[in-house]
Amino acid sequence: MAYSDEDPNPKTFWQIIKFVFDWYPAAYPAEEKRFLRKLDCSILIYACLTSTSTHFGSDSSNISNAYVSGMKEDLGLYGNELNYFNICYYTTMVVFQIPLVFLLSRPLGARYGFAILSVLWGVVTFCQSAVTNVDQLYALRALVGLFEAPTFAATHVVLAGSWYRKPELFKRAGVWFISQSLGQMFSGYLQAAAYTNLDGVHGMAGWRWLFIIDGVITIPIAVLGFLVWPGIPQSRKVFYFKDAEIELGKRRMLEYKAKAPGKVDWAMLKRVISSWHWWVFVPCFIFTVEALYPTLYMNLWLKADGYSVEQVNNYPTIASAVGIVASWLGTTLAGGVIEPWIMFAIGCTSSIFGAIVMTVWNVPKAFKFFSWCIMGVFTMLSPIIWSTVNVVLKGDAEKRSIVIASMMTFGYAFYIWVPLLLYATVDAPQWKKGWPACIAFSVVMFLLFVVATLLHRRE
Repeated sequence: MAYSDEDPNPKTFWQIIKFVFDWYPAAYPAEEKRFLRKLDCSILIYACLTSTSTHFGSDSSNISNAYVSGMKEDLGLYGNELNYFNICYYTTMVVFQIPLVFLLSRPLGARYGFAILSVLWGVVTFCQSAVTNVDQLYALRALVGLFEAPTFAATHVVLAGSWYRKPELFKRAGVWFISQSLGQMFSGYLQAAAYTNLDGVHGMAGWRWLFIIDGVITIPIAVLGFLVWPGIPQSRKVFYFKDAEIELGKRRMLEYKAKAPGKVDWAMLKRVISSWHWWVFVPCFIFTVEALYPTLYMNLWLKADGYSVEQVNNYPTIASAVGIVASWLGTTLAGGVIEPWIMFAIGCTSSIFGAIVMTVWNVPKAFKFFSWCIMGVFTMLSPIIWSTVNVVLKGDAEKRSIVIASMMTFGYAFYIWVPLLLYATVDAPQWKKGWPACIAFSVVMFLLFVVATLLHRRE
C-alpha cells in the first residue's frame, strides 16, 4: 500500500471514535496488519513495561514517595536533600545522554543496549534499599541516572524512526506515555502498601521494601528484552520476525520517507545546529520540564497538610490517572483529528490554571486538591512534542537523533539547577517564586510550539 503523508481527517463523531480505536485500518493489507500486531505485541508492550518499571524504581516520584514515607526521618534529611537526589540523578543523565542515544540508535546497540542498561538499573534499585547514609544514596542516584540516561530518547527514536508512521505513532506514543503515569501511580500504591504491611518486617523500614519490590519487578522485565526487543530493522533479526516482514518494515518507512541512521560527522552536526529545529524544539522542551516539575509533588503538600502516610502516597495517583487519560486521548486526537498545537494549548491551560491557584494559595482545600489533579492533563504535552519532532524530522535520522537527545540533555541540564532556585524542598509546597515561574514557562513553551508548527508548514 502506498503511503500518503496526508493525515486522516475524520469529521463526524463516529468517524472520530473509529479513528481513536482502530489501530489496524481496513485499508491496510492483511500482511501489514499482521506485521503491526507483531510490533505492538513486542516493541510497544516491552517499551511500556520498561517505562513502567523505570518509573517504579528510578524517577523523582519514586524517591519522593520514599522521602515522605519515613526515609526523611530515618536518614535525617531535613534540608534540600530531595533536590540534591534529583541533581545527582539528572547530572549523569545529562552527561551521558547524547553519546548513549547514538549508541542505542545503531543496529547493535539498538538490539541489546536497552536490556543491558535495564538490568544494571534494576541492580542499583535493589542497592537503594540498603543505604545507611545520604552520601550512599547520592552515589546510587547518580548511577541510576547513568543507566537510564538514553532509554527515553532512544526508545522514541526506535519507535518513531524505525517502525511506525505518523497516525500509528501518535496513537502508540500516547499509550507508551500512559505507562509512565502507571509507574508513578503504582509507585505510590506500592509505597503505601509497603509502609502498611512490611514496615518493620525483618527489621527494615517500609520505604526500604519499596526499592526491593521495584528491583524484583524491574530485572525480569529487563532480561525479557534480550529476547523480544527488535531494535531497528537494520539490527540482527529477532526470532519472531520473518525476513519478509523485516523487508516490509523497511519498505513501509521508505514510503513514509523516513531514513535509517547514517554517518555521524561534523558536517552533520553543523547541519543540525544551523537549522531552526534545534533552536525551537530544544528550548520548548526546556520550558516544558521546568513547568512540569512542581506538578509532580502533590505528596509534599499532603504531607505538610497533615495527611496520613497512606493518603500522602495514594491521593497523588488521582492526578496520575488524569494524566493517563489525557496522554492517551490527547495524543491520539493530535495524530489526525485535532491540530497538535490545539491539544498543546489545552495542556498548557491546565498547567497555567493550576499554577494560578497555587500562586493565590489561600483557597478552599477541595479546590486546591482539584487544581493539583487537573494539572495531570499537562502530561499529554510530552508525547505530543516528541511525536511532533519525530514526524517533522522523519527524513533525517541523524538530525532527529541529535535534536531528541539535545532536548533531553538541555532540558534536564536546566532541571538540575532551576528547581534549587524556584522549587527548593524547604519552601515546598507553597513555592512563592516557583508557581508564578510555572505560569511563565507554560506560556513560553506554548508560543515556541506554535512557532515550530508555523515554520514546519512554511517548509
